[in-house]
Amino acid sequence: MTIIDRTAADAAVSSAQVLAVKKLFDDGCTVPFIARYRKEAHGNLDEVKITKIQERLVYYGELQDRKAAILKSIDEQGKLTDELKAQIEECFVKSRLEDLYQPYKPKRRTRAQVAKEKGYEPLADAIWEGGELLHEGATPTAEDFQFARDIIAERIADIADIRGAVRLLYAKNGIVRSEVASPKPKEPTKFEQYYDFSEPIAAIPSHRYLAIRRGQAEKVLWVRVEIDAENAVERMMEMLEKLVPSCSRPGEARSQVELAARDAFKRLLSPSCEIDVTIDKKAEADRAAVEIFAENLRHLLLASPLGEKAVLAIDPGVRTGCKVAVLDSTGKYLGKTVIFPMQNPVEAAKAVAMIVAKYHIDAVAIGNGTAGRETESFVRDTLKKLHAQHPEIAIPMVVSVSEQGASIYSASEIARREFPDLDLTVRGAISIGRRLQDPLAELVKIDPKSIGVGQYQHDVSQSLLAAKLDEVVISCVNGVGVELNTASAPLLERVSGLSPALAKAIVEWREKNGKFASRKDLLKVKGLGEKAYEQCAGFLRIRGAENPLDSSAVHPESYSIVEKMASDAGLELSSLVGNASAAGKIDVRKYITPSVGEPTLRDIVSELAKPGRDPRDVFEAPAFREDVMKIEDVREGMKLEGVVTNVTAFGAFVDIGVHQDGLIHLSELSDSYVSDPSQVVKTGDKIKVTVIGVDVERARISLSAKTNPVIGGGAHPSSPSERKPRQRQTSFGRAGGFSCNPFANL
Repeated sequence: MTIIDRTAADAAVSSAQVLAVKKLFDDGCTVPFIARYRKEAHGNLDEVKITKIQERLVYYGELQDRKAAILKSIDEQGKLTDELKAQIEECFVKSRLEDLYQPYKPKRRTRAQVAKEKGYEPLADAIWEGGELLHEGATPTAEDFQFARDIIAERIADIADIRGAVRLLYAKNGIVRSEVASPKPKEPTKFEQYYDFSEPIAAIPSHRYLAIRRGQAEKVLWVRVEIDAENAVERMMEMLEKLVPSCSRPGEARSQVELAARDAFKRLLSPSCEIDVTIDKKAEADRAAVEIFAENLRHLLLASPLGEKAVLAIDPGVRTGCKVAVLDSTGKYLGKTVIFPMQNPVEAAKAVAMIVAKYHIDAVAIGNGTAGRETESFVRDTLKKLHAQHPEIAIPMVVSVSEQGASIYSASEIARREFPDLDLTVRGAISIGRRLQDPLAELVKIDPKSIGVGQYQHDVSQSLLAAKLDEVVISCVNGVGVELNTASAPLLERVSGLSPALAKAIVEWREKNGKFASRKDLLKVKGLGEKAYEQCAGFLRIRGAENPLDSSAVHPESYSIVEKMASDAGLELSSLVGNASAAGKIDVRKYITPSVGEPTLRDIVSELAKPGRDPRDVFEAPAFREDVMKIEDVREGMKLEGVVTNVTAFGAFVDIGVHQDGLIHLSELSDSYVSDPSQVVKTGDKIKVTVIGVDVERARISLSAKTNPVIGGGAHPSSPSERKPRQRQTSFGRAGGFSCNPFANL
């Protein structure tokens, strides 16, 4: 079976589809471009399938390179037979390939090598073949047999099928056992439930395995994988009976082989196979955790944007005050100030009122960290009084916005380039405001690992995590599309076909020459050639361009088709774009060509009906109870509305507005059985919950989404929160009356 066929089987597609996708990759095409604009070439595969094909092609490519290195090594040793060469060439599993290479790997000085140097190989051969058992013409002593068994044990351990069988026993029947390390920690730890724990390795959930591994890394736990040694040796002997002549009949030779088999298992096979299986299990757990992280990140990035609305952004603080930034409808920074609602509520209220009136603010974005709910309450109170005194002023909505990762952005090189003259805290306020306007455009500036939606993110393979999260960000950015004339360089570099250097060049061209008038202007950017243009053009939008198709997802290569559609309909191009009624009457079959088929044509018609349509949901602000502002306000039995902030394998975390997320355990997510939390909720969902337990001292809140949950029992004992409790807040004073006076910093 060829690599193409193997890849097709792994990805559950046809070999022809794999070949088509491989050719597109070889031509320099990206996953988003292939999925969106080359549907006819590969049979309308989605991004998931295309990515799977890409991953398997890389895997098998690496395998081919390893095969070549192994064949060369064995050949140089003069030991490459036709049979062995065929086995290696037909192998498509990395572990099996290494098993085949095991006898030929360069080894450090082993007990078997020592025995051979002492002249015991003839005795080992006699035991193996069932011949006369003599050493140097005499009856072997116990020591002689021991040296011979050292050679035989290594032979047994080097048999690929036996090594594979023992590894399979560990994978299928192995038991993960953990015990508290010595000396036992004096203080309580989060690993206490694993101090005397066991579970089959084939069944243990990824989050539990990663938790145990973390305990091992922190030297709190001692962890091992065990199998029934007697059963393993019996299995080995069954296989040896078919491979070793002396094992086919009872006698001294068979007894010596069995003793060697026990030694091979204990000394050579068990340690290495246990390591192999734990590595595989860790990789499996990593993949599961990374998939959860990726799914959470996708929903977070695709959260509903407020859109083009003027925003007053506030980064709350107590001692140093609240940092305030004003953004226009495009996210442009207009000015800043600092208010002290706790120390000077009257002046703070004046400042807020003045900003709202002067800049026609549509929304107030308030960070949800320390003092966030108190700031929110203060602002709402201020706006009520403003409306009472000045009913002609439109009162903006007030929205609590996650601060997760804002401090990372504030200190980043990206933030320094954007706002070199601003303080870190002001940059943080700007980020909070922009997150409300467009979560995707702002969050791409932050390392995804800092956004706070992962599970054991520091324990998993960092290269795997980075690659997967980058894949998700790219998918989201290209799925939504990017406004060319306002996008930042970090956002542009996620667009299909654009490197960081090209993204920077686009921004520099824009700063020097003004707005892009058309997509064709991209070809004027230094370094941006025809191939990059082909890959990126369809994902970039130019609002208000002369050609209305430049604001849609229709690729420039298809403009002539749309012009023909407009002509056939007796309409100007501008009259067809955005005309759902006219678009609905187009018979796409009339425009099929050898290179453009029905899937692409249907995409084009869909775009004509709603050009540049944002696939994200319409924004709706969450509603937190105003009388529940800190964990001490939470009571068992309360019915609350919250926002899902993180979904894990064991449940979902929910922000209920008290600066400490509550946990809905897997068993409390639904009235019916749930095996996977992501089937029920996703990050960003608004959800109604009931408080079923509160542990103020440990800062834990247990929630339920059931219709009639059982109240009481505290935080769920088996699912400790991975998050540290946020610092408690201090209540602000209430604002008094005020007049609308201007203030210095705006």
